[in-house]
Amino acid sequence: MSLLVVGSIAIDSIHTPTEVRENILGGSATHFSYAASFFSGVRMVGVVGEDWQDEHTKLLSDRGIDTSGIEVEEGGKTFRWTGKYHPNMNDRDTLEVHLNVLEHFSPTLSDEARRCPFVFLANGAPSTQLKVLDQMTGPQLVVADTMDLWIEIEHDQLKALLKRVDGLVLNDSEAKLLTQEENLVRAGQKVLEFGPKFVVLKKGEHGAMFFSKGESYVMPAFPTPDVVDPTGAGDSFAGGMMGYLAEQNNFDPKTLKEAMAYGTVVASFIVEDFSLDRMKGIKREEIDGRFDRYRQMLSF
Repeated sequence: MSLLVVGSIAIDSIHTPTEVRENILGGSATHFSYAASFFSGVRMVGVVGEDWQDEHTKLLSDRGIDTSGIEVEEGGKTFRWTGKYHPNMNDRDTLEVHLNVLEHFSPTLSDEARRCPFVFLANGAPSTQLKVLDQMTGPQLVVADTMDLWIEIEHDQLKALLKRVDGLVLNDSEAKLLTQEENLVRAGQKVLEFGPKFVVLKKGEHGAMFFSKGESYVMPAFPTPDVVDPTGAGDSFAGGMMGYLAEQNNFDPKTLKEAMAYGTVVASFIVEDFSLDRMKGIKREEIDGRFDRYRQMLSF
C-alpha cells in the first residue's frame, strides 16, 4: 500500500432538482480512496460512529482498500451532511451538517501508514493535517486539500501547512479567498509563494488549472451529458490523480499532467450517479478507454 489518505467519512443526504437520496455513503476520504483504488493500493484513515454499517466497510475492502485505519467511536455518530443542488448542478446549499465524531478526531497512524510514500491530506482542519504530517516518516509526495472554512478560521495553521506540503488542491473561489486575488492565474501563482511546489485549482464543470514554478496549463472537464450528483467529484479527481502518481511511482511534469488527465476522467464517472453507485460498476479498462478519448479530444 503506497498511498495514504486521511479525511472525512460521511453519511450524506443529497437533494438534486430531480431526486432525493437519504443516508448514502460519502466523505472526502471515501470518494478519494475508491477513485485511487483503480490505480494503487490505498490506506484509508478516518473516524465513524456506531451507526456505521459493515456493508460500507465491505464495499471499500472489496476494492482492495485497507480499512484498518477506520476508527469506530463507541457511542458516537458518523459525520452527516445534507446538501441541495441548484438547477445548474454546480452551486449547492448546505442544509444540515453534523460533525459528530469528526469534531474531535485526532488520527493516530499505524507504523505501516506512517511509511506510505504518497500522502493525501483530504479536506479537514489544517491543525489535524499537521498532526498527520508530524507522524510521517519521509514521504516522497504530500498533497493537501482545503476549503474556505479553514482559510477563514485556521489561516495561520494553513499557512504553516503549506510550507510542508508538495502540492495543494482547492477550488477557484477558495484560491481567490486565500490569496485575495480575483484573477485565477495570479491566484495560482501566489499560492506557490506560500510553499507548495504545485497547485491544482478545481473549477467544477470547467475542469482544472495547474500551476508550478516551471509551467501552468488548463485541463477541461470531460464532456458528461448526464450529471446526476456532483458530490465527491473533486475528491474523486484527487483520488485519480494521486492514485496514478502512486502507480507510476513518479511525479515529474509529464506524469503530473497525465495524472491530472486521469483525475479528470475519474471525476466524469462519479457524477453520473449518486454516491459510489457509478464507480461500483466500472473497471480500469473503461477508465483507460475514456482517458484515450480525452487525450484525443485535447489533440489538434
